[in-house]
Formats: sequence, C-alpha cells, structure tokens
Amino acid sequence: MIKIKLSELLGKNKMTRKALAELVGVRPNTIGDLYHEKVKRVDLDLLNNICKVFDCDLSDLLEYQADKEKK
Repeated sequence: MIKIKLSELLGKNKMTRKALAELVGVRPNTIGDLYHEKVKRVDLDLLNNICKVFDCDLSDLLEYQADKEKK
C-alpha cells in the first residue's frame, strides 16, 4: 500500500490545499483527493510539481507500507 503524506507536508509548511492547487496548476479537488488518499493513479508531473513547491524528495510525499496478510 502507498501512503500519501500530503497532509503532513501541508501542515509542516502551513499551506492550504487551495494554495497548493494554485501553485501546481491543478483544481483544488485534485489536491483534495490526494490529501484524503482517494486516488488510484497519480500524474507524475503533478508529483514533480508538488515536490518542487515543497523542495522535497518523492519519499517525503509517498511512503510504501506492506499490505497486511489475509488469513
């Protein structure tokens, strides 16, 4: 499972989802879906632009967590 740590980055940088959407050039709903981890696919350009805004690595934005095994 991939965890999106956008809420952490926004909080750490004291930025709103709307402000980030304006900076990266997407609709606020797109950022909202990422924030709430409701996405199945993410555009690489969007990830690149978010990393530029926060001056961070992709690993600061996304985190891999092993799936829990089903018994």
